Amino acid sequence: MLAGCAASRPDVAAQAARLSGIDGAIVFREHAAPFDPPPPADRTLTPERAIRIALSRDPRIQAALAHVRVAEADANQARLLPNPILTIDIRYAIEPSNTAFEPSLTADLLSLLQKPSQISAADNRLREAASTALVTVLDVIDEVEEAFAAARSIGIEIENAQNRRQRLQKLRDMAQRRLELGDATKLDVLTIDSQLMAAELEVSDLSLQQNDERLTLNRLLGYARTDGQWELSPWRPPSEGLAAESDWVDAALANRPEISAKVWELRALGEEVKGAALPPLAGGEMGAHGEHDPEWRLGPVATVPLPIFDFGQAARAKIKAERIAARHDLAEAQLEVIQNVRSMYATYLHARRALFDARNRLLPLQQQLLESAQRAYQSGDTDLAIMLLAQNDYETTLSKIVSLEEQVTVARAKLERAVGGGGVAARLTAPQTRPSMMPATLPSTLPNAQEPPASQPAAGPVQ
Repeated sequence: MLAGCAASRPDVAAQAARLSGIDGAIVFREHAAPFDPPPPADRTLTPERAIRIALSRDPRIQAALAHVRVAEADANQARLLPNPILTIDIRYAIEPSNTAFEPSLTADLLSLLQKPSQISAADNRLREAASTALVTVLDVIDEVEEAFAAARSIGIEIENAQNRRQRLQKLRDMAQRRLELGDATKLDVLTIDSQLMAAELEVSDLSLQQNDERLTLNRLLGYARTDGQWELSPWRPPSEGLAAESDWVDAALANRPEISAKVWELRALGEEVKGAALPPLAGGEMGAHGEHDPEWRLGPVATVPLPIFDFGQAARAKIKAERIAARHDLAEAQLEVIQNVRSMYATYLHARRALFDARNRLLPLQQQLLESAQRAYQSGDTDLAIMLLAQNDYETTLSKIVSLEEQVTVARAKLERAVGGGGVAARLTAPQTRPSMMPATLPSTLPNAQEPPASQPAAGPVQ
């Protein structure tokens, strides 16, 4: 019966779909994906599509699935009975007499007795390998979401820097006209020229950063040698209705694969403790022995060691100590998960609140200040320094908002990773039932030296 059954392979792809909320993305392949596949016809890339592509091509996931198959082979090996040992003894006559012929067929006694515990331990190791593979899946998802957010943010930063350069050029033209009319000095023009050069250098630096971020994203998607020229989807505010922190902690303790891996390891060691009582019988054999001299004689044979010096005490103590260590490792993993969830929960709420304040409170004030400074400079009531200071403060706020959008996205990804995946997090996030408290995009037109900024829509508080 043991030889006829096989271990049940865990469905890692289905478990990953439950945790991540993305179905049918993981398929095991024997060969690595090429580094330079042709780019897809549709270059539009959303976070969900990026994750799906990465899950289907990432070599770390494929290696983890291969390790699951290694553990499956070990589990099937544990189910196989030991091969019997055939011994043939022939003794030829030296003096006139009969030739003796003695065949023996024996099997390892200890292996037969240890089969139940070995099978159970191997099955638990197989489940541990599957949980470890899920850890890899969640890590890949987290990396893709962070890389996507970074690539998208640097693109917006470049757009803002280019807009700043255009505004400075208009301001420079205005200062030149005022200089020609005698209402400004040469110093104003030189000051704006230096600001324009700084803007050029900023765009150049941001372009280099964008290239690095795009290369990172391409590597994670499996297009390391192909320039995908992805069109990244715009930033969208995440859903705002969150369950209580304690619910997130409970869900993480129930779903994090790191904890599951520790649990299966502890159970495997428990089965190995059961089998540790039999090592004193190592070397024991049982079988049948025949003799032909000149007639046949047949009977059973058994070889059993006498446990006088080694009766398994050291082996049992070692496995018990390993089991105690595994028990404490499980407790440590649970404590780390709790801390991780609580920390990411607070970080996400803080990032969301900071983004709301920057968008709906600080940015309108900076817009009003910039409008007033522009009107005062155009009428000659103030100097260029105040105008540039107001404009720099406004642009700093725009950069801060872009950075906070990325922080919100990364904090949300970290919170989903902490709880065990986006699929688990979706069950802890209530659907949005009222207008978003965080506008998804910045104003389409930004203030410049001749054009007043658009006003921001009013918004309610973040819950």
